[in-house]
Amino acid sequence: MKFISWNVNGLRAVVKKGFEDIFKELDADFFCIQETKLQEGQIDLSFPGYESYWCYADKKGYSGTAIFTKHKPISVRYNLGIAEHDTEGRVTCLEYEKFYLVCVYTPNAQDELKRIDYRMSWEDAFRQFLMELDKEKPVIVCGDMNVAHQEIDLKNPKPNIGKPGFSYEERGKFTELLEAGFTDSFRFLYPDKTDAYSWWSYRGGARGRNVGWRIDYFVISNRLRDNMTAAYILPEIMGSDHCPVGLEMSW
Repeated sequence: MKFISWNVNGLRAVVKKGFEDIFKELDADFFCIQETKLQEGQIDLSFPGYESYWCYADKKGYSGTAIFTKHKPISVRYNLGIAEHDTEGRVTCLEYEKFYLVCVYTPNAQDELKRIDYRMSWEDAFRQFLMELDKEKPVIVCGDMNVAHQEIDLKNPKPNIGKPGFSYEERGKFTELLEAGFTDSFRFLYPDKTDAYSWWSYRGGARGRNVGWRIDYFVISNRLRDNMTAAYILPEIMGSDHCPVGLEMSW
């Protein structure tokens, strides 16, 4: 089974940049997207053989997640079931016989860590959500998790220590998630791989120089490690400031 995750930074915009061709070429079983930035009825986008599930933010033009799937789920959940965390459309969860698939768009801590307290609250609630799912069956969670975990995960770690996406607080919460029984799939397969990034600033020609951050992930329950056959990043695919990331599993 092939899984793709992509923060599209506005689905309507990326559709104008070839999204439909990219989608068809990748031919994934599951195609998860974040930052759709739209409300229900604002786009007519479907693909033969796929069902789609959408979680919208209350605020127009903001956040949002969705999953296109070739496989009909047993059940569907949206958000976390916690009022303070359920207005921004950040979680879409599909249940299957052998696993849960969770698409997430983690809140940004914002400049000067203005939203760090909320981010910490979110992290604890989301980790608990995943742990509860994991008690029932293994979990595959993917998306823009808005943190570079280790220094190897961004081009210029030293000047970014303590800044949004590389603060000690955010990195610590990612460590807590892994310690709760989960695996960063890409880093598990490529523990020493450098210059592997999924997001680049629009400033200063960062993408052309590959001055990036790895903040998009597939994180899996530890007991799924033996099912993993591939994990990768697709920096050649354009259209957003993020690129797609992929995971392949066998059952």
